[in-house]
Amino acid sequence: MKAFVIRTALSAFALWVAVSLVPGLAFDYGDAESDWAKLAIVLAIAVIFGLVNSVVKPFVQLLALPLYILTLGLIHILINAFMLEITAWITDHLTHWGLEVGSFFWAAILGAVVISIVSWLTAMLIPDDSRR
Repeated sequence: MKAFVIRTALSAFALWVAVSLVPGLAFDYGDAESDWAKLAIVLAIAVIFGLVNSVVKPFVQLLALPLYILTLGLIHILINAFMLEITAWITDHLTHWGLEVGSFFWAAILGAVVISIVSWLTAMLIPDDSRR
């Protein structure tokens, strides 16, 4: 449970950094006015993003295996952008709050790059229990 909470918090932080840096990415807070409600919405979006990455992404990666070989792994950026788009679609259609992605080419791809870099940097700060 502790690892889930830490991963969710780090995903929320990475999403927040991406929304802060990339034009075209935004959080839609719906009717939330307090900072705690907005934080809860960002954490919920991070949970949905994590579920999309754990359920949908492996199938997409398997189907894109020839493209991984052909592009020497650069297709991974497009797949991460696609995961952002799926998260935005889910939150837009199932809730009154969520993640907004302006365009796939600029907002989603740059957001995916920023999220990957921030996730990589934060993962370096957290000790890995499997190494012990």
